[in-house]
Amino acid sequence: MAEATMIKHVVVMKFKPGVSEEDLTQLEQGLERLPGTIPEILSYDFGRDIVHSPRSFDFALVSSFADMEALKRYQAHPEHMKVLELVRSLCGQIIAVDFTF
Repeated sequence: MAEATMIKHVVVMKFKPGVSEEDLTQLEQGLERLPGTIPEILSYDFGRDIVHSPRSFDFALVSSFADMEALKRYQAHPEHMKVLELVRSLCGQIIAVDFTF
């Protein structure tokens, strides 16, 4: 029997000009609530960029899921959708990658 392959979900964000500290606090608070609300989340780490180099993005999220089905349930979860709406309103660019580990 094959082992289940875990999924690592990585998202990096570049904010639009004019995003305020209040906006960022609202984003962080929304993200902090998700692990307690969505049982599919196995690990969930996020934070603001601290290097601020020309190639840096502003914010990153790294999360883990048991399998692709769990990731899909997370992505469709109503609480995730609320936070995603906020992310889209704040970001000029969002890049994501999902890989097995």
